[in-house]
Amino acid sequence: MTKTSLGLEENLEASLCYLGVWITGLIFYFVEDKNKFIRFHAMQSILVFLPLTILGWIFGGFFGIFSYGSSWYFLAWISWLFWILILILWIILMLKAYQMQKYKLPIIGDIAEKNS
Repeated sequence: MTKTSLGLEENLEASLCYLGVWITGLIFYFVEDKNKFIRFHAMQSILVFLPLTILGWIFGGFFGIFSYGSSWYFLAWISWLFWILILILWIILMLKAYQMQKYKLPIIGDIAEKNS
């Protein structure tokens, strides 16, 4: 295994990029300067989970306030879809990173690879 800046095992550090969704991705992206594999997973974590988190907050928070007894009710349900998607992606990406697989999501994976 390749040495990391933090001295952790490569697979553990890569999976930790996803542990706190985009927050830990951001931390590991700036802390890890040696390992391209970890930087890839950190950048992919940021690019996937930050937009999904923002969309979940928008639909769940803003529209959730107006949802009861109004036509905005269905938008609050869209928020649940985002949170379910986040949970599924979170589990899959953490497992793939721990197994030392460079699992690239469509479009986002290519962008993460270019910026890692």
